[in-house]
Amino acid sequence: MKNTTGYSGALAAWTLLDREVVRFLRQRNRLIGALATPLIFWLMLGYGMGSSFRAEGKGGSDYLEYFFPGMILLVVLFTSIFSTISIIEDRREGFMQGVLASPAPEWAIVMGKVLGGTALSVFQAALLLCLAPLIGVPLTVAGVALMLGAVAMVALGLTALGHALAWRSESVQGYHAIMNVFLMPLWLLSGALFPVEGAAGWVRWVMVLNPVHYGHAMLVHALYPGVEHVRVASEALLIIVVVGFAVVMLAVAMLVTRDRRPLE
Repeated sequence: MKNTTGYSGALAAWTLLDREVVRFLRQRNRLIGALATPLIFWLMLGYGMGSSFRAEGKGGSDYLEYFFPGMILLVVLFTSIFSTISIIEDRREGFMQGVLASPAPEWAIVMGKVLGGTALSVFQAALLLCLAPLIGVPLTVAGVALMLGAVAMVALGLTALGHALAWRSESVQGYHAIMNVFLMPLWLLSGALFPVEGAAGWVRWVMVLNPVHYGHAMLVHALYPGVEHVRVASEALLIIVVVGFAVVMLAVAMLVTRDRRPLE
């Protein structure tokens, strides 16, 4: 019985994951929106602040190079938002009610949606990594694998957080409001735009307490091995915080899904 339940749950999770990927591939505007906005940010801020910014490491780097991991993190954030908005759309169209009426356990619903968003984040990050040689960042097989692994861990936590927030949201407009006042500040204070060393006292403390800050640091360490654009205690601390954040957010998403099923 347990094996049957586990199999049905895994099948339901895979079905929801596959549905997220198919929906993404059929909606090209999502791909354009998720990639074009960070690229515009990267180019405008990179060239606009290039002459006034100098980061430590490698004798210094221009803003295009510094902001590159932050752009990838922004893609992960946008993907987590777009993929979890589908929860609200599925509720409105009646699809989610059908899923909840099925024998699929709630953990399978969460894992299917979250892993779907994570897979899309990794795919889009891989596309953006093709731009790295244009700014003088050499790519190796090991470096790309490490970078995409870091993206997967960060995306897992952010998508689980987006799932919990979307599950509680009654409309797409309400979810966008939450995004603007909650999710975007997590990115703004992650170190993506400016290093923690140059921040004011209270802002620095907020950045240190922000788990997404450690996600950004992990991307930096994966892309620039041995270069400390973001100062943290150790790579072990990065892994502990990012994995811990993902585990906690998955637990919260499952708890929210269990407590309030979107049947309204």
